[in-house]
Amino acid sequence: QVQLVESGGGSVQAGGSLRLSCADSGYIYRRYCMAWFRQAPGKERGWVATIYAGGGDTYYDASVKGRFTISQDNAKATLYLQMNSLKPEDTAIYYCAARLDRNGGGGCINGADFPYWGQGTQVTVSS
Repeated sequence: QVQLVESGGGSVQAGGSLRLSCADSGYIYRRYCMAWFRQAPGKERGWVATIYAGGGDTYYDASVKGRFTISQDNAKATLYLQMNSLKPEDTAIYYCAARLDRNGGGGCINGADFPYWGQGTQVTVSS
């Protein structure tokens, strides 16, 4: 079983930065893809960013592109999300997710594509 544990959330003023971490219990470099999602109060969970196997190609939602960076450290088995120029609308619970392989089709953007999830970490951005 894959276990994912997020950390690094907190409260910050608009314009500030945070770095989220997601510790993977296994071989992160073997994951087909990993991603960050977020869920704001009263809203559905939404995709934020994806990174493909071994820390390769990265993709971002338009709302965070240019401000957020997804990366991974294979030696530390940890996924990161560096968040800069934070806005109040970035306030949400942030979740990391992992997909082990491409069996079953689908991609790496929809939540349904990911069988493994962390417990979430709260990010609050005040104006």
